[in-house]
Amino acid sequence: MDLFDKLLANRGPLGSHSHYAHGYFTFPKLEGEISPRMQFRGKPVLTWSLNNYLGLANHPEVRKADAVAAAEWGMAYPMGARIMSGNSNLHEQLEAELADFVMKPDALLLNYGYQGVVSIIDALVNRHDVIVYDAESHACIIDGVRLHQGKRFVYAHNNMENLEKQLQRASRLSSETGGAILVITEGVFGMSGNLGNLPAIIALKEKYKFRLFVDDAHGFGTQGKTGAGTGEHFGAQDGIDVYFSTFAKSMASIGAFVAGPEQVIEYLRYNMRSQIFAKSLPMPIVVGALKRLELLRSKPELKDKLWEITNALQNGLREKGFNIGTTQSCVTPVILKGQIPDATQLTLDLRENYSIFCSIVVYPVVPKDVIMLRLIPTAAHTLEDVNETIEAFERISEKLDKGLYSKSAIAV
Repeated sequence: MDLFDKLLANRGPLGSHSHYAHGYFTFPKLEGEISPRMQFRGKPVLTWSLNNYLGLANHPEVRKADAVAAAEWGMAYPMGARIMSGNSNLHEQLEAELADFVMKPDALLLNYGYQGVVSIIDALVNRHDVIVYDAESHACIIDGVRLHQGKRFVYAHNNMENLEKQLQRASRLSSETGGAILVITEGVFGMSGNLGNLPAIIALKEKYKFRLFVDDAHGFGTQGKTGAGTGEHFGAQDGIDVYFSTFAKSMASIGAFVAGPEQVIEYLRYNMRSQIFAKSLPMPIVVGALKRLELLRSKPELKDKLWEITNALQNGLREKGFNIGTTQSCVTPVILKGQIPDATQLTLDLRENYSIFCSIVVYPVVPKDVIMLRLIPTAAHTLEDVNETIEAFERISEKLDKGLYSKSAIAV
């Protein structure tokens, strides 16, 4: 078979819906200033789909820092990979400040979060080592694990009994291969909003010899007293051996970092292929990240406002009888029962008639007969936004229960 013919014959679970979903359900275009109120297909919508947790995307100090840095440095400087010609004092300053913020000895900047996680896993382990990872890990972890040439074991989500069974298997195998064990989990799971059970995982180090890698993309800036993440929230930051987060959530930017012991970070600095062979982060990104990190440290009221909105939204939904799962974070899933056609009509109704824009998740990401509407509260939202959204959800829930979405197309 011709390669392209094969691709067109099976477009994948998401691509198979592209003929009607593209531009509306997939690859939608939100336009205007980044805020809770944006434009979608020429209409204003109240938006709950942006990971702009602390509202920094359009913070005046951030916008000014970005603009000044772009004017001063341009987007090309520094030129080349950091290991060759792309290093600078500001890159190193950002790394030092990030390490200090998350209470680790050292940190390394990464160009992208997804690519960074894949490359961290690749650099940390070899074919003799064993990976043990949570079943609900983000796709970047799954892809990193798939590239691993050694053995890997998956444990049921947050199930410590099952994790211990996998650690027993990993320990037997690693003793035969002479390898080591890497356990991987998330601080905040981005779909369910659950927190990784870091204290219980760390406690297992007393019985088993392993290192712990935590992807805290949604926890950095939102969890813990200072916003240092899920490890700080649990008082367990010291038990995390390798800590990762992205700039794409609370920092409202692009890029990422990994933090840990100096010698380990130095090893990654010289062995992460995605960084060794990639151009350095442009200076405006670095300068902008320094300003964002400064605001994370100096304006705790941003995180306080985020949690005020989060608690109002989640408590309000629960009071109205909505199932929001077991979220322990700002991630707010609203779990409904229905088929994909129901989900299509429900989302259309929500956007066109109630002007609410949020992410929709259906099979195969969630089980069949489940519709998940995923809301991301931010410090930029208001309590009025919360009330408007809950009222709209009440109305669409009534229609779903009456079977109206499966009976006919919704008038818009």
